[in-house]
Amino acid sequence: MVTWQQLVQKYIREATMLSFRYMAFAGVLYLVFYVWKKREFFRLKIQQKYPDNKHILREMGYSFLSIAIFSTVGTTLFLLRKQGYTQMYMKLSDHSIPYFIFTVVAFILVHDTYFYWTHRFMHWKPVYRYVHKIHHLSTNPTPWAAFAFHPLEALVEVGIVPIMMFSIPLHPLALLIWLLYQFGMNVLGHLGFEIYPAGFTTGAISKFNNTSTHHNMHHKYTTSNYGLYFNFWDRLMGTNHAQYNEQFEAVKARGKENDKQPVETEVAGSYS
Repeated sequence: MVTWQQLVQKYIREATMLSFRYMAFAGVLYLVFYVWKKREFFRLKIQQKYPDNKHILREMGYSFLSIAIFSTVGTTLFLLRKQGYTQMYMKLSDHSIPYFIFTVVAFILVHDTYFYWTHRFMHWKPVYRYVHKIHHLSTNPTPWAAFAFHPLEALVEVGIVPIMMFSIPLHPLALLIWLLYQFGMNVLGHLGFEIYPAGFTTGAISKFNNTSTHHNMHHKYTTSNYGLYFNFWDRLMGTNHAQYNEQFEAVKARGKENDKQPVETEVAGSYS
């Protein structure tokens, strides 16, 4: 029997760990690209301007609200696991190592599909104006925008976790590996700087991986580039922005003289 004290302790641990991981990914990249090496990396800035502080604070506020919601769902799933309602298994020896690897890959691929189609749904006008618009207030996102969701969208985003936990036998380590991969790729998508090399979007294999430019264009234009990790669904459904490759190469082609140009800050209200 799980006590309420155990649930409170679980929630605190869950929120603390998620916050720490988010700070480790988003916070470190923000400090490197937006503070420490701001001028050195400016030529890699996809949109050649920086959002002002009030927009960054909004992103952070909504992100930590999302973490509170994620932690609530995680605590609920902990209770359900303790009562035997999920398919989580705790001993790696209960299933083979190949199966464990399969679950990690399956988690990532299923999530990519889940994200694409729920994302398309949230761009449906009746839903967008009340829910997804919060995320799109960041037309020039920073790493802090990765979890900057309306509470209802946060619930949709975390929905992949119970789906996987109830669908297939899953070890907590597989969940952790997916979580770290998701953190990294989500923050990278909102980085606002392009770190991949020229030609990445046209390479035989690399073209199927999304880039910061890909998701940055989604925030800027809103009607294309819906994918998360991979470029499979956008290619299949014809939703890649027509100028994606060109804009990616334009960023990579900028000369280093851009490092010496004055840094432009967006004016207040430019996100409205």
